[in-house]
Amino acid sequence: MKVKEAMNPEIITVSPETRPLEAFEKMYKHGVRRLFVLDEEDKPVGVVSYTDLIGVLGSIKPDSDHPERDLKVRDIMVDEVITIAADDNIEDAANLMLRADISGLLVLDDDKPVGVITKTDICRLVAAEILVPS
Repeated sequence: MKVKEAMNPEIITVSPETRPLEAFEKMYKHGVRRLFVLDEEDKPVGVVSYTDLIGVLGSIKPDSDHPERDLKVRDIMVDEVITIAADDNIEDAANLMLRADISGLLVLDDDKPVGVITKTDICRLVAAEILVPS
């Protein structure tokens, strides 16, 4: 099975200039644990996770002038975006996530983001017996 057959075509993104609270609200609204950070040309430049945001938001005091209040996603995101090609095999996606110890990959087709594949997506396939582990 190819990644493009199992991926979610909806990519939830933010810009590097997004404030952490806005990013968290977007994550909550869409029920995701990671947001891909795209620049103005829709090129992936980073990933921000639920854990990243909770760590930052937990340190901001609403009634103070903490420097954290001026933080942007670019200040807390992970710069390395691990991707996989839409035409790669789903097993390759699973192995890449395991090796990199991450739970989701940005799917590219001709260097353009076209979807997201997560460990949960792969588990659903296994549970439905569509994908049988070897």
